Amino acid sequence: MTGSRPGRRRPAAARRRRRLRQVRAGVLLGAAIAAVLLVSSGGPPRPAGGPAEHAASAATGDESRAGTVGPPLTTLAAPDRAAPPVLRGSSAPPATKAPSDAASAAGHAIDPSEFSRGACVAFPPITGNRHLTVFLDAGHGGIDPGAVGATSSGHTVYEAHQTLPVELDTMALLRRDGFRVVVSRTRNSSVVRLTPNDISGRFLSVKGAHADVAARDVCANDAHASLLVGIYFDGGSTPSNAGCVTGYDAVRSFSADNLRFARLLQHDVLSAMNARGWWIPDEGVVRDQYLGSAVSSQATAYGHLLLLGPAKRGYFGTPSRMPGALIEPLFVTDPLEADIEASATGHEVIAQGIARAVEAYYSRAD
Repeated sequence: MTGSRPGRRRPAAARRRRRLRQVRAGVLLGAAIAAVLLVSSGGPPRPAGGPAEHAASAATGDESRAGTVGPPLTTLAAPDRAAPPVLRGSSAPPATKAPSDAASAAGHAIDPSEFSRGACVAFPPITGNRHLTVFLDAGHGGIDPGAVGATSSGHTVYEAHQTLPVELDTMALLRRDGFRVVVSRTRNSSVVRLTPNDISGRFLSVKGAHADVAARDVCANDAHASLLVGIYFDGGSTPSNAGCVTGYDAVRSFSADNLRFARLLQHDVLSAMNARGWWIPDEGVVRDQYLGSAVSSQATAYGHLLLLGPAKRGYFGTPSRMPGALIEPLFVTDPLEADIEASATGHEVIAQGIARAVEAYYSRAD
């Protein structure tokens, strides 16, 4: 996402977490040294222990903490966190899928005149038909790389390049489960069809960034989706910032469904990752006002994630019309988490967790 940029806001509980992260930083340093020693001896590091216990689906507790589900101390103080062994010590860049125009060939573009080529594409179910549409948003894209970090071997990782394969993997799973799936993009592009005013130098202008996120809501609405899933990654000011967090909007008319889905999403993705022994800290479920970065005074005054938030006169007129949540499973700026994020295994595991949460959301609603 945009954790290292100006405008980042955290719940009051973050002060307590910062102290825990300082302790955890020492743990990660020891784990990194151990990994180097193991690689030099010819053997990859072994995943540590079993899945961590989490409380993401528990009651939120004190409302003054903005609905945060706190991380268990046992998770943050885990003795080791192993990234996918295939990446550790490799001299080659981590393998990532390279989606092409073939990805959108099997789908139907919702409105080619409004969206970029390969953006806002609907895919029918493969097995059965549940007559339900899920919208998946691969965050950022095109000239907007999102957060930038590096793996433990020093290879640069761009958020936008990793959200896309997770989105496509999730789409494949959901289609096999009978869902119609609409994705924000099928290639490395913006979602909105950009104009010269949307670009400033080599990047999106403030207007362009606003338009590109707003276009994702328009796509979800035009596709008549009944659930929205934002897939992003996080960025921190130091490598010790780490963990999985899910945001939801608490002021929409369907806020109860937002929260219910956010809890499922956080729990299922975190469980899928930590079942691999990756020891990803639980950053909990938080209101969307604590996520993202404000790039203008208007955005600051708005106080929500545009993808999830309500309409505001003179600023935002096309909000999503369905429940949803946004997950940031890993930090791009934590080398150990970037190893996972930039791997095909990491993409698949996160996708499995998202698909499981979607299935659970509809199953419990029946």
